[in-house]
Amino acid sequence: MFHLPPAPHNPAMEFCGCSSLPQAMLKGVAATCLLLLLLVNCWSSRATIMLMNVCTAAKVLSLLVIVGGGIMVLGQGCGRTEALLTAFHNTSQQAGHISMAFYQGMWSFDGWNSLNYVMEELKNPNQNLVCALLIAIPLVTGLYLLVNISYLLVLSPSEILSSDAMAVSWGNQVLGAWAWLVPLAVALATFGSVNGLFFSGSRVCYVAAREGHMPRLLSMVHVRRFTPAPALMFTTAVALVLVTPGSFNTIVNSLSFLGWLTYGTTISCLLYLRMKKKKNLPRPYKVPIIIPAIMLLASLYLVLAPILDHPQMEFLYLFLFLLSGLPVYFLFVYFRCQPRCLQVATLHLQLLLEVAPTTKNAD
Repeated sequence: MFHLPPAPHNPAMEFCGCSSLPQAMLKGVAATCLLLLLLVNCWSSRATIMLMNVCTAAKVLSLLVIVGGGIMVLGQGCGRTEALLTAFHNTSQQAGHISMAFYQGMWSFDGWNSLNYVMEELKNPNQNLVCALLIAIPLVTGLYLLVNISYLLVLSPSEILSSDAMAVSWGNQVLGAWAWLVPLAVALATFGSVNGLFFSGSRVCYVAAREGHMPRLLSMVHVRRFTPAPALMFTTAVALVLVTPGSFNTIVNSLSFLGWLTYGTTISCLLYLRMKKKKNLPRPYKVPIIIPAIMLLASLYLVLAPILDHPQMEFLYLFLFLLSGLPVYFLFVYFRCQPRCLQVATLHLQLLLEVAPTTKNAD
């Protein structure tokens, strides 16, 4: 099963590499997947969790196959161990380039905070949240490191640089006739990851609307399915707006920049509360202060390094986008301005979507 011949032509490479496919087709597939996930999430939360479990199992199994394949190749003496020693040869050491590389790499780990958004739906969150994070994050980190080592053992640096999908290139050289399983596993893993972000992201909109920070319609749930259908539809609309005009690298870099800016701001607030608030306040979760301090420094580096090293207009647009939220906040949240047309639209959409508020005192 394990051998290292020259990589033959494989249609799976085109399926997962995607470089030879028209962009319109790729974006059409992405939009179709988003709409399918919208239907699943609106239909049933239980079905959403089942889909997530299936995709997660497929992802973990495929990662274990890649790790096991790397071990077999190394045991047969066919591994390219020299690639491990020269993995960073001729790479850039500029601060801005390193931060952008972190954007691309950390994108794989960006689900680490998704569980925080669904705490209301967790059983015994004081215990289960901590256990889930302590198990999941080291497990994912260890698997990803072993998978990358397996890539370096099988693929040469030139093959890695020229590959559109390293997992598919690895499968072509190691799995032979079974290489088609790799793009299938990649597709399932990606589908599951998007489903998880769908599930958690819609809950952010749902809670924000319930607190009065977004339109009240987003805080309503379907009267029979008990799913936050308006929040899910809003999340889908935003995702479609991002997918339609943009490229993958642009989306990753832009959202990573905004994400780490948000993480840094959140951690700053945490440090402020730890130092200023009374120590007798309830703290269900508490970590040594050095950990959020290190995270704050890392966030500052990842946000400021690309701006100082290579200023671009895109960063200005992102800042303007963030600042545009200030007038919206003061107008609709702080001063509670509610135009009559918005109230009428909310009423009609509530009847059309068959949704209702979840609080007794909602008007």
